[in-house]
Amino acid sequence: MAVTERLCRVDEIESGTARRFEVGPHRIALVRIGDEFYAIGDRCSHADFSLSEGEVWADERELECWKHGSTFSLVTGEPQTLPATMPVPVYKVHVEGDDVIVEIE
Repeated sequence: MAVTERLCRVDEIESGTARRFEVGPHRIALVRIGDEFYAIGDRCSHADFSLSEGEVWADERELECWKHGSTFSLVTGEPQTLPATMPVPVYKVHVEGDDVIVEIE
């Protein structure tokens, strides 16, 4: 059963940035690129560092771990570069009015 949770208002996150949210036991990195939003697990699968503190690669639709440089697909959660080899979770995200909503399975 999916749970939906409001994370923030659309205007509270700038394009090209990431922000961390905690929803129950889930730590989520919300990324905005233009008018699109992506939500992935905020813990790097390589060494448990916060992905939301890393650089957003807008053209590639990736988020870089600031500590060791692994990048993760915002679409699939798959690592795109080493040293990470395991994916991070991805979450469905959509906008309702002015609110950004995440869906957690």
